[in-house]
Amino acid sequence: MVNPSAREDTTSPIYGMPICDVDKAQTVMIIKRSLSTGFAGIPNPLFAAANALMLYGDGKEMVRELITAIREQ
Repeated sequence: MVNPSAREDTTSPIYGMPICDVDKAQTVMIIKRSLSTGFAGIPNPLFAAANALMLYGDGKEMVRELITAIREQ
């Protein structure tokens, strides 16, 4: 779980679930097909965080593209 609502929002259906504190990182890279909600059907405030970078596309393909870009530098 990477949705900070699991930690902060006591009214959220995901409240109390185990969470990776990625929102506390200096930079968070999120790979997602769209901004649609996840399995719980709730928005993720991490997507709008100042430290978040959104990459849209298939996860496996996006990772391949990132690896290629890094190798070319």
